[in-house]
Amino acid sequence: MAEFWLVSVPPDKHGRSAFDNITQETANHSVTFRFSVPELKVGTLDVLVGLSDDLGKLDSYCEMIAKKVSHYLGDVLEEDRDKLHDNLLANGLDLQAYLQRFQWDMAKFPIKQSLKAIADQISKQMSQIEADLKTKSTSYNNIKGNLQNLERKATGSLMTRNLGDIVRKEDFVLDSEYLQTLLVVVPKLYQDDWKKKYEQLTEMVAPRSSKLLFEDGDHTLYNVTLFKRVIDEFKYKCRENKFTVRDFVYNEEELQAGKNEILKLSTDKKKQFGPLVRWLKVNFSESFTAWVHVKALRVFVESVLRYGLPVNFQAVLMQPHKKSSRKLHEILSAMYAHLDNAGAVSKQDMDIPGFQHLHADYYPYVFYKLDVAMG
Repeated sequence: MAEFWLVSVPPDKHGRSAFDNITQETANHSVTFRFSVPELKVGTLDVLVGLSDDLGKLDSYCEMIAKKVSHYLGDVLEEDRDKLHDNLLANGLDLQAYLQRFQWDMAKFPIKQSLKAIADQISKQMSQIEADLKTKSTSYNNIKGNLQNLERKATGSLMTRNLGDIVRKEDFVLDSEYLQTLLVVVPKLYQDDWKKKYEQLTEMVAPRSSKLLFEDGDHTLYNVTLFKRVIDEFKYKCRENKFTVRDFVYNEEELQAGKNEILKLSTDKKKQFGPLVRWLKVNFSESFTAWVHVKALRVFVESVLRYGLPVNFQAVLMQPHKKSSRKLHEILSAMYAHLDNAGAVSKQDMDIPGFQHLHADYYPYVFYKLDVAMG
């Protein structure tokens, strides 16, 4: 499972380790790990209360940014999206290993700072990552979108695709004052009709001037040469017979420019791909590790608010077994019901309309969930 729990409780009255107690009681339902939260600056009670709410919002924001970066990395990898998991690392570790071995980053977030200063630093960092992601993704998406449009036009149906890669100069009468060559898309079912009718659709159609140039699954492409003065009438007659005249003028310079544009966009995309993937990997790691540090901040603040001073609590990381969440909460609630009367909910209370909803996420121990499924 990709779900982890962070649980914090004070040592019991006999001084036994919370980690040992929880590990022993929940061994059949989860795997437990020590989760080290350093001795941070407590500050005043008012600051802690205000910070508790702010950290909840920052928690959601960091998770959102990490998932945004992750999802966009998947989009950029395209056909290699199945390798996304291998690219989602936190400080060089896979996400579960990083959580299981978590150590506070003293260099990045010095604990001599106030809690608010650390939270503000993380918030600023996340805002910068979000802004940079928007800029970089817009640039790359524009190139990718324009390239896809040109490639689509080069490979789609004869009714819509670019015809420049199909036709040749010798398929046209060029530089004539009176004559012009048209390109006509004819459904395969109506090929015989075209061959019989095209010379008689209007006057002034050059005899035997039509030949098959290309065909796809449903359509064929023919050229035909006629006098310019009857072009409008010829197009009208074609529509009546389910033939489609494509708007196309043979111009070598424009055709070459179109090919050059595809080449340029393809080159630009390749140039941006490598640096963009590296940036996404680095900043996924930055946002994910920042998110876990915010979880640690929340554990610290909530533990101080619940259990008081001096600071004395132990944090435990738990990885629940599949379909064991409810049982785990029952075990933990039984172990720590004495910590808070609000956590001890009776059967009568649960029958009160609305009560269960109000207390659905409240437990007598500090509890936060982390879902590391980022792909």
